[in-house]
Amino acid sequence: MMQAQGLKAQLEFGAQQLGLNLSAECVQQLIDYLALLHKWNKVYNLTAVRDSEHMLTHHLLDCLAALYAYVHARRLLDVGSGGGLPGVVIAIWAAWHAPAMRVDLIDTVQKKTAFLTQVKAELKLNNLTVHTGRVEQLVVEQPFDLITSRAFAALADFINLSGHLLAANGKLVAMKGPAFESELEAIPIPWRLEKTEALSVPQMSGDRYLITLVRAND
Repeated sequence: MMQAQGLKAQLEFGAQQLGLNLSAECVQQLIDYLALLHKWNKVYNLTAVRDSEHMLTHHLLDCLAALYAYVHARRLLDVGSGGGLPGVVIAIWAAWHAPAMRVDLIDTVQKKTAFLTQVKAELKLNNLTVHTGRVEQLVVEQPFDLITSRAFAALADFINLSGHLLAANGKLVAMKGPAFESELEAIPIPWRLEKTEALSVPQMSGDRYLITLVRAND
């Protein structure tokens, strides 16, 4: 119980540093998700980060630092979602702060999507849809206005594999570490870099960036 209270206080402080006004229900649900991630990581190997405190900083706060890029999306796809980062974090926020948003997650690894399905059920995330399979083979009735990934693939591969699912005037948003600049040279036509933004993640060192890509003819 003491650890849960400490993690909750740490999350609330980090959210304040990011300028996020999270409801108490949202904070609690993020902590519940963290507990599930920590519990099932031992079985499913969802992340190389093993302890809850580092999961909070390196996963939850890392994703929350990028939240501003997603807040206006109505249909969002998280490609290569793994343990649900950033998609589950976005869906939890949206459940309490943007009820019109719908979030889809896709991963090729069945044990990971089994975990994501478990998270959806236990946290009652009705705004969340989980797909198992390759994103280039995904067929949806309605395209997404924002597609995101975190540590998924090189930018050119991200575009080539998921670009067909993006609506007109939509955006691809990739969360990246520092070694991304060489990837910019391989961006295929007609895509272009819209912006590169440095992220400041509370309680965490290391460079983090948000890369936004758009079609040049949109």
